[in-house]
Amino acid sequence: MSPYEVVRKAIEFDAPERLPVRFDELGISDIHFLGWNQFRPYESSYSETADDEWGCVWTRTSVKNMGQVKGHPLAEIGAIDHYRWPDPDNPRFYAGMDRMLPGSNDKYVLTGIFMLLFERIHSLRGFENTMVDLLERPKLFNRIADNVEAFGIGVIKNLADRFGNTIHGFTFTDDWGTERGLLIHPEMWRRVFKPRYKSIFSAIHECGWHVWMHSCGKINDIMDDLIDIGVDVINLQQPQVLGIEETGRKFRGRISFETLCDIQKTLPRGNEDDIRLEARQLIDCWAAPTGGFILSDYGDGEAIGVAAEKKRLMLEVFQKMDPWKTRHT
Repeated sequence: MSPYEVVRKAIEFDAPERLPVRFDELGISDIHFLGWNQFRPYESSYSETADDEWGCVWTRTSVKNMGQVKGHPLAEIGAIDHYRWPDPDNPRFYAGMDRMLPGSNDKYVLTGIFMLLFERIHSLRGFENTMVDLLERPKLFNRIADNVEAFGIGVIKNLADRFGNTIHGFTFTDDWGTERGLLIHPEMWRRVFKPRYKSIFSAIHECGWHVWMHSCGKINDIMDDLIDIGVDVINLQQPQVLGIEETGRKFRGRISFETLCDIQKTLPRGNEDDIRLEARQLIDCWAAPTGGFILSDYGDGEAIGVAAEKKRLMLEVFQKMDPWKTRHT
């Protein structure tokens, strides 16, 4: 079974022959990422500040991290009237992508957008301004959100035109949770954001691709909604915040989990026994008999204080507990 088939079968609950793995830092992955020319702060070599394609200004400190947006081009309300929105049809976004395909071999090919909707909106406007806009300036909010949504769909269509079924999945980031719950009331999320995500996910599925979403924090309140509108794979890196047993009871077998031991607790602070215990709990609670689990690394080990040796230990622990390999041997 090829790496592509292993990943596909896990996502579609079609009985993979082993646990799919995505550990690029260790040089072990069933997935090949095909990136377009989008600014990625976690991959960029800027030292202090840098502008992305939206005009957002990223700032990095001497402490190891990807930085954060400190300059918001739409911070002032009037700025939107003369702001130049990025054009998803601009060929420079896709120049050189062909050179990234060799090496994918028979792997699952994933592409995507860093900061798809909510994160992009508050990066443009500022977080506090965005929260106020949702309540007091809905017309302004919708004007910004309409353009961000259109850009995402435009990128999807451009990637599909260029690569079609060479791509298998589309991933994106939008952090929605604190460690206690959703950043906004779930009903507001359903009214304002759910239709926009549904539109974007429909565009992805029309390409024949899976939808992969990363979101930090306790997003339990919208998991049913995400499943309803078509998220195929959910990347969750804080399983203890979500509640491993609770999440498994409600969502196991309904969505595929891309996950690992908790990146804020178990992985940086725990010992081998702690990692082994949580790995067993995740496998037992989140992996269904026919799939639904992808072991995925947190790429920046230095930022969370986790050395490669500890990641390798976690990988080995999970592989020994592989819920599907034993059935094929």
